[in-house]
Amino acid sequence: MSNSSAKGDASYQQIKRLNQIGIALSSQRDKRQLLSLILTSARELTGAEAGTLYIRETGTLYIRETDVPSLRFDIVQNDRLNINLGGRDQSPVDNFPPIPLLTEDGKPNDKMVVAWSVNNNLTVNIPDAYSHKGFDFSGTRAFDQRTGYRSCSFLTVPLSDHDGHVIAALQLINKLNPKGEISTFTKKDQELAESLASQAAMAIINQRLINEMKTLFDSFTRVIATAIDSKSPHTGNHCRRVPDATLMLAEAACRSRHPAIKDFNMTEADFYELKTAAWLHDCGKVVTPHHVMEKSRKLETVIDRIGWVEDRLEILLRDLRINALELKMQALEQGTNVLADLEALKEREQTLLDDMEFLHHCNIGAEFVTDEDLQHLERIRNYVWADKKGCERFFLTEDEYRNLCIRRGTLNPEERKIMEGHMTATLSMLEQLPFPEHLKNVTEYAVCHHERMDGKGYPRGLSRDQMSIPARIMGIADVFEALTAPERPYKQPMKLSQALAIMGRMVEDNHLDPDLFQVFVEEKVYMTYGAKHMKPEQMDEVNLQELKGLNRSVV
Repeated sequence: MSNSSAKGDASYQQIKRLNQIGIALSSQRDKRQLLSLILTSARELTGAEAGTLYIRETGTLYIRETDVPSLRFDIVQNDRLNINLGGRDQSPVDNFPPIPLLTEDGKPNDKMVVAWSVNNNLTVNIPDAYSHKGFDFSGTRAFDQRTGYRSCSFLTVPLSDHDGHVIAALQLINKLNPKGEISTFTKKDQELAESLASQAAMAIINQRLINEMKTLFDSFTRVIATAIDSKSPHTGNHCRRVPDATLMLAEAACRSRHPAIKDFNMTEADFYELKTAAWLHDCGKVVTPHHVMEKSRKLETVIDRIGWVEDRLEILLRDLRINALELKMQALEQGTNVLADLEALKEREQTLLDDMEFLHHCNIGAEFVTDEDLQHLERIRNYVWADKKGCERFFLTEDEYRNLCIRRGTLNPEERKIMEGHMTATLSMLEQLPFPEHLKNVTEYAVCHHERMDGKGYPRGLSRDQMSIPARIMGIADVFEALTAPERPYKQPMKLSQALAIMGRMVEDNHLDPDLFQVFVEEKVYMTYGAKHMKPEQMDEVNLQELKGLNRSVV
């Protein structure tokens, strides 16, 4: 083979290797790995024994109370001294102070070779630092004196973005020839390093843009969740706690050996997708009317109308007291015995007071309304009172009576339908978002937490077989958070035993997934969540033997 052929083959191999490195740079997602790969590849292509990758940043130094741009040592490698700092799983670079790009009087720092290279966006190739007169290498010489090393040849290359702004710099030290001797970086070495620097700069910018977009998207999802929580202090922090409960159960499902999910596993990307869905699971509540979300009492609209009912009671009590006074006057004038009538009025007064206490209790909505309670409400509704015009009216209006008859909770059927409509709104909102491939399941996960295993849930009436495991996980997380939440005004925060007992009955009613509830209990996810989000008085003992909804054969 001729000498020219050998050189041509070597050049081809270098170009081929440069292309391979470019492909590797474009596919690398780990920041530490990417930066380490840039420096390692530059040293490989040029035969450099050592090198440093600097990152340009602002705010490292402070002069005259203004931020001064500087270069931070990010990756440092030296084969002879066995130094490898800043890479993934490596010690950070914290022994080198940043290099300022400006002097104290605000002028460009032209004494340091890497600062000059960055300020002028030009490559600097120095054959021998010890004989070079243009730059200050006193720091390099001090390093050499401490370590016994000799820094001789330098190749400094700036890394620029698409706008020509320098974002980083490569400094390669001591090119080694085939005999292992220190030599000068050639023009070809410089061209290879500059070509790699161009590719590396784009890789850094692309990764930075990806990370910034991810940060922006994550912040956006949290802003929506925060807005929803702020909209209703009674459900405040719900959108923050559900992601925690969801991921805790998902992690437990991945490590569980339960027969039904033993093959279930999630990658880091899968967890991120599920977490995003959990943050967005109630985004449709932004369109739910405030008075419905905030309805903490059955008679509440803009205000709690129980006060109006109390006013009518005062009128009835006033009338009773007037009747009592009239009877006493009659007894004085006519000498009749009215004790029996007075006793009847007193009993009637006590009955009204008891009725009002009953109405207050019904208005809270914390307990199930029984058939006997409905009969009691019917009797109270038929009481008659006279307004200021003397018109007689029933004690409770039709709307008041209908709301007080709500069996469970505080929402009447129309309001519950409005509330359930937040899932339709969530579905509509999320379907309009062009989620990328790695977030393609966000909509499914987010909108299934009100579905049931028997297909009687909403908004789409999906059954268990039509939902993925992560979607079913979110359903359990949402229910558990709602049961144990401390801010609900119509109920006390449930203890663990009470919450799990209700969830067990929901499993038997085909509301919640039985296998995932089994994992929730077996892996003690409720304890992990409770330690983070529940009050100490809620953390009581749970008798698993009495808990419904469990498959005893795998307990």
